[in-house]
Amino acid sequence: MSLDQTALEAKRYGIFASGRRTSLAEATQRMVEEDVSALVVTDEDGYLAGILSRIDVIRAALLHVDWGERQVEEFMNHEVVTVPMHATLRDVGEILLDHRIHRVVMVREEAGKKQPLSIISAADLVYHLAKDRR
Repeated sequence: MSLDQTALEAKRYGIFASGRRTSLAEATQRMVEEDVSALVVTDEDGYLAGILSRIDVIRAALLHVDWGERQVEEFMNHEVVTVPMHATLRDVGEILLDHRIHRVVMVREEAGKKQPLSIISAADLVYHLAKDRR
């Protein structure tokens, strides 16, 4: 894997998203169906509002008997680490290590808002490392 490859060039999947007012039960079902560990949360215009991970769902379930009826925005992380399209995989790897996180959201800036394009995860970096070793 060329660590100088951009995140845009390396992305493997689109984006799996949820609205802020989606129920946690519906969001959880989407995670299971798509086999993803997190959903990007968007506002009504499709801009980045947060991220919901499996751990967020577990926290909700442990705290609230009615967790599935609650909305995503109550448990999502509002502070999302993002990278621009031109960020390299080296940049992404350093951010993951520095922040001790498993994923970043690649975004395109539009009028001061962030349009989510993809999630780049530690699993994606490992995929590219293994692919290049073949």
